[in-house]
Amino acid sequence: MSQKLNLSDLESRLDSLSAGEGLALVAELFPGKVVFSTSLGQEDQVITQLIATQTLPISIFSLDTGRLFGETLDLLSRTDAKYKTKIQVYYPTTSSVEKLVNEIGINGFYDSVENRKSCCFVRKVEPLKRALAGNEVWVTGLRAEQSANRSDMKRIEWDEANQIIKYNPLLDWTFDQMIAYINEKNIPYNPLHNKGFISIGCAPCTRAIEPGEDARAGRWWWEDSKKECGLHAK
Repeated sequence: MSQKLNLSDLESRLDSLSAGEGLALVAELFPGKVVFSTSLGQEDQVITQLIATQTLPISIFSLDTGRLFGETLDLLSRTDAKYKTKIQVYYPTTSSVEKLVNEIGINGFYDSVENRKSCCFVRKVEPLKRALAGNEVWVTGLRAEQSANRSDMKRIEWDEANQIIKYNPLLDWTFDQMIAYINEKNIPYNPLHNKGFISIGCAPCTRAIEPGEDARAGRWWWEDSKKECGLHAK
């Protein structure tokens, strides 16, 4: 079978399963080769809970860019404590950060989209590639309704940039469904969510959104772009 056909068959199987059941199936089909990247957002906290409560053999990692909110780092600690997990943390390389900052300035990402994307690459994209290396499936917390850029994503697809299968178990979950699950299962979440921060990234690049604004409007609010950092580029 071709890879395309294999993914099509797998998608058909996953469509009939819940998120938890789908994660269990993927872990079974790709033993020891499934990883989940968490940014500690609400979607990711749901997936961490599903993995931990089923004791699935899926490794969990996070990217610490060096510019995260203190609340995000505190949540990382609280999550490990609650679920007895050991979320592996990846950092950007020191030499790359030093070169970037010395070239564009400590807050040079505000000056242009190109500078901002360079910062995202050094602090997020390159560490992600190291975290994904040697694995076959990358689990993410993407939801279709998060933004127009994500509305046409599939539950499972081939990520050409990282040469890995990407699985989005919460793709068809609504925001209300996610919040209800978090409340039902008493899942820890970032207190900034209660202050209007829906999508939380680096502190200098994230603001609270106003009522009626798109969920991604608080990310890189000073620029007119697709509101992506390069991790989930097509």
